[in-house]
Amino acid sequence: MNLRNIKKDIEYVLGAFLEDCSLVATVNANADENALEGLFEEAVALFNTLKDRANAKGLKRTDFAQIRKDLLVESDKLYEKLSQVVKEAVEPKA
Repeated sequence: MNLRNIKKDIEYVLGAFLEDCSLVATVNANADENALEGLFEEAVALFNTLKDRANAKGLKRTDFAQIRKDLLVESDKLYEKLSQVVKEAVEPKA
């Protein structure tokens, strides 16, 4: 693990999430725009937090592993929330 790869992973994973949010908003007119906007803001905040941590001076290998772990855990939570927004948008209203 090196710092350059961690930074690329942060950009790739969260960039893909933002694209997925945009795709859901574009394809599904029933999707809750406020919820999607909130997810978008959460993803950007996570991106900024992780990049700041990655740019800190004096990082060790254990710090790299923790940043990568946090990226995966937090992005998984974001995808679960996005999945819920999609489910609510496609389920028929009773």
